Amino acid sequence: MDTTPGKSIALNSEAAFNSLFQYFKSIIPLKEKEKNELRERMQERKIRRRQFILQEGDICKHYTFVISGCFRMFGVDKKGVEYNIQFAAENDWITDVGSFFSQKPSKLFIEAIEPSHILQIERKDLTHLYTHYHMFDRNFRVIIENKFVELQNRVLQNISSTAEERYIAFLEQYPHLSNRLPSTQIASYLGVTPEFLSKIRKGLSSKD
Repeated sequence: MDTTPGKSIALNSEAAFNSLFQYFKSIIPLKEKEKNELRERMQERKIRRRQFILQEGDICKHYTFVISGCFRMFGVDKKGVEYNIQFAAENDWITDVGSFFSQKPSKLFIEAIEPSHILQIERKDLTHLYTHYHMFDRNFRVIIENKFVELQNRVLQNISSTAEERYIAFLEQYPHLSNRLPSTQIASYLGVTPEFLSKIRKGLSSKD
């Protein structure tokens, strides 16, 4: 397991930023001046598989947009058992919101499941964009609200849904990841064993 922070690689990929601009276009499109400001304040990086961009005890310094690849955010209990909280793949964001905005040490890890290509922005740069360009304040408010709704739904599912219902909800939320993620990672997200996940899949397959 690679526990070293990812090192920056000098990149200049217009395609990466075009992916980000297309993402914002689905919420509130950016003007050319706003795009240029974002280019100057975001860092482009390549991340290796099983490399961390956040570790427990560190302060989360970045909001991360995934151009390609896949990440998981997870916690570890006192027995050393890992619990996946969130996945993020292409055209999605991932961060420990609590640590990022409070600047307090995180209790979570964010790890690349696949070799990944990302764009990152630091808190001070995001605050600058909020202050000088209201469009960013509105865009990121939508992003944070959507993540909050996802988390709220996940909490409700854990309280009131069966494992099979949670798996179906996972497929609906991450339809492009069901064949990319190892069963162990999906099982950890659902709170079941890989063996029980296999039974769920077989049961759903027989219903089809």
